[in-house]
Amino acid sequence: MVVMTGETRFALVTGCGRGGIGEALVKEYARRGVHPIATVLPHENSDHLTEAGIAFFPLDVTVEKSVLELKASVQKLTGGRLDILVNCAGIAYTMTAIDTDVEAVKRMFDINVFGPMRMVKHFHPMIIAAKGAIVNIGSIGGIIPFLYGCSPSPLGNTLRVEMKPFDVKVITVISGEVSTNILKSDAHRTLPEGSFYTPIAKNFEQHVNRTPGKCSSAHYLDGATDRFQYASNVVNMSLRSAPPAWFWYGSFTVMTRFLDTFGWRTVWDTIMWNMFGLQKLKVAHQGQVKRGI
Repeated sequence: MVVMTGETRFALVTGCGRGGIGEALVKEYARRGVHPIATVLPHENSDHLTEAGIAFFPLDVTVEKSVLELKASVQKLTGGRLDILVNCAGIAYTMTAIDTDVEAVKRMFDINVFGPMRMVKHFHPMIIAAKGAIVNIGSIGGIIPFLYGCSPSPLGNTLRVEMKPFDVKVITVISGEVSTNILKSDAHRTLPEGSFYTPIAKNFEQHVNRTPGKCSSAHYLDGATDRFQYASNVVNMSLRSAPPAWFWYGSFTVMTRFLDTFGWRTVWDTIMWNMFGLQKLKVAHQGQVKRGI
């Protein structure tokens, strides 16, 4: 039983299912002496949090009622203050842009974009009361035109400016490749029949079935950052009195940041072309055109 005092700091982290970044974050906050509050989906296994002695509540960020119920629970636990909110809940959707299922993308936006908006809308009074921090977990996928998926970034620059008068810090984490199980829902995704990308369907299959952090036949997928190492650095940054507005961390972020800062806007075109073998796709398409397919 944790005794709550005026000195106790609280960190609420969404999306703390087993094997993800959220789980690593709450464990790191606990290690740093910050009282972590985790959330899991209402029907998600929570044994990993119970075993670690971490308080958790059910939450579906797409449901207003669920967010309000969490708010009531957190207010009771913390006395109406919240030092850190980490918007970590998110899902991946892997597909070519031209083959995208719009309904699936709507669901991704509801979780990855509107979810953080709901959390900020309902928790900002508690964060302001603590002069705390909001941490939004983003991805280099929102910076570069990564094939087979774009990652909508959560709240960013506008929120940072708007919260400054209340002494609330807002940090956007630009994450590189991190060894998590976020791709579990994409593992069996395939290209739709008749897709123009069918000639490189094997490439797509390898991409959606990759395990970040483990060796892959595609060299660019190797070397993912360990999620606990990632969590240590993100937590450390969130506890600073003057953290940067954007925090880049994880595999490939150094190169991405450099090219995004100093490269021309289309610098990624050639990189992605070579990385995903698009020359093979072009040749196959030209052959089909010649054959009248």
